[in-house]
Amino acid sequence: MQRPAFIARTAVRLASVCMASALLLACSTTHPWINEPVRNLAGEPQQAEPVRERPIVAAVAFSGGGARAAAFGLGVLAELKATRFEIDGSETTLLDEVDLVSGVSGGSILAGYYAAFGDEVFTRFKEDFLLVNFQNALLRQAAAPSTLYRLTSPWWGRGNVLQERLDAVFRNVTYGQLRTRRPWPRLLVTATDLTTGAPFEFTPEQFALICSDLDSVPLSFAVAASSSVPLLLSPMTLRNHAGSCARPEQEQLPDNADRNLSARMRHLIAQSYSDAAARPYLHLVDGGLADNLGVRGLVDHAVAEGSLRESFRHLPPGSVRKIVLVSVNSERDIGERIDETDRVPGTGQVLTALLFGAGSRYTKETIEIVQDTVRRAQAELAAERGRDGSPFAADAQLHVINVSLHDVPDPALRHALLHVPTSFEILPVQARQLIAGGRSALRESPQFQRLRRSLGSAGSAGSLAVSAAENLQ
Repeated sequence: MQRPAFIARTAVRLASVCMASALLLACSTTHPWINEPVRNLAGEPQQAEPVRERPIVAAVAFSGGGARAAAFGLGVLAELKATRFEIDGSETTLLDEVDLVSGVSGGSILAGYYAAFGDEVFTRFKEDFLLVNFQNALLRQAAAPSTLYRLTSPWWGRGNVLQERLDAVFRNVTYGQLRTRRPWPRLLVTATDLTTGAPFEFTPEQFALICSDLDSVPLSFAVAASSSVPLLLSPMTLRNHAGSCARPEQEQLPDNADRNLSARMRHLIAQSYSDAAARPYLHLVDGGLADNLGVRGLVDHAVAEGSLRESFRHLPPGSVRKIVLVSVNSERDIGERIDETDRVPGTGQVLTALLFGAGSRYTKETIEIVQDTVRRAQAELAAERGRDGSPFAADAQLHVINVSLHDVPDPALRHALLHVPTSFEILPVQARQLIAGGRSALRESPQFQRLRRSLGSAGSAGSLAVSAAENLQ
C-alpha cells in the first residue's frame, strides 16, 4: 500500500504537469496592431504629401539585402552628403536636395531611418541597428516564454516579433509624425501583396484605395512588412476598409490606358482592393519579391503617366534643371552553385538559388526596363526642355546613377563584400568595409562624376560632410 505522503507528492506533480500542459495547449488570443479606417468617412481623400518646388528633383532607391544593404547604402548617403555645390547662390549638398528615398527589405530600414531622423543616420544608425547584434536579439526575443505564448495566437506571428524589435530602432515614429516633423525627403517603403504578387506601397494613394489612415501606421510596421522573408518570417496583415469612404480618383483609368500596359496593370491592381467583402484582409511579405531593386515602382509610376512631362506637370514651367535617380544595388553573389552537381538540392540551397539566382535574373530584367525607360525619357526631355509651359528648363538634364557591390573599385574589397551573407546582422569589420565600399563605388561612378561636373561640385568639402565621414569610420 502506498504511503499518504508519497500519494500527496505524486498528486501535486501530476497537477503541476496538467497545469503546464494546459498552458502550453491553450492558444493565445493576442491581437497585434491593425490599421485604422480613414478618419474622414465622408470621403475626402487623405492629404497627399506636399510637393516641393526645387530645381533639382532627386531620388535614392535602396535594394534588399539585409544589414549588408543598409551598410552599403549608408556609404552612398555619406558620399552624397560630401558632395557640395552652389545652387541659386546658396551652398548645399546633393543629399540635402534629395526629395524621395525608397527602400525594400533591408534597404527599407536605412531609407526609413534617414527619412525619420535625417543626418542622425551618420551618428546613430550604426549603434541603433548595424552594430547591436540585431539578429541575435531578435532570436532571443522570439524564444522568450512570453513571445512563445503570443506566437500560439492565430493573429500574431514572427513578423510581429520583428516589428517589436524595429520599434526601438524607429523610436515608435508613425507616418503621421514623420509627415509633420520631417516632411522631406518623402519616403517610399514597398512590400509585396502575398495574394496578387504585386507591390504594395506605403503611400497616401495606396492607403486611399483601402480607405485607411496612413498617418496611424507605425514606421516599424511598414519596414517589417517589407522585410518579412517568406517562411522565415510571417506576413504582416492590414485590414481592407474599402467602401467606407469615397472612391479615390487614382482608380480612374487614364485616357492613354489603351496603349499603356503599365497604366492598365496599375488600374487592375487598384481594382483588386475595391471589394472589401471579397478581400477583407491583405497579407504583406518581403518587398524584394516584387522588386528587389526598389526602382521598378518609380519607373512604373512615370510610365503610367504616359510621358515625362505628365509626371512633372505639377511643377512650375521651367523650374526643373536636374532629374537625378541613384539606384543602390546590394545584391550579393551566389555562394554555392547547385548546377555543379547532380545531387538533389537541399532546402537551404533551393532558397539561396531562388533569392540570388531567379531573383538576380529578375533584377537584371528590372535594370533593362529602367535603361529602356531612361533612353526614351532622355529623348523626350531633349524635345520638351525650354518649350512654353514645359516644367523643364532649357538646360535640364537627366542623370541615372547605378551603384552596386560589383562597382567597388578595390578587387579584394569587392570580392569580400560580394560574399557578405544576407541577414539582419553583420560583423563590425564588414559594416566598415561596406560603408567604405558604398562611398568609393559612388565616387568612382562615371555617371556620378558627370553629375558632379554639371553641378560644379568641388567634391568632399565642408565640416559637416567631413564629420559625417569620420563618424562612419
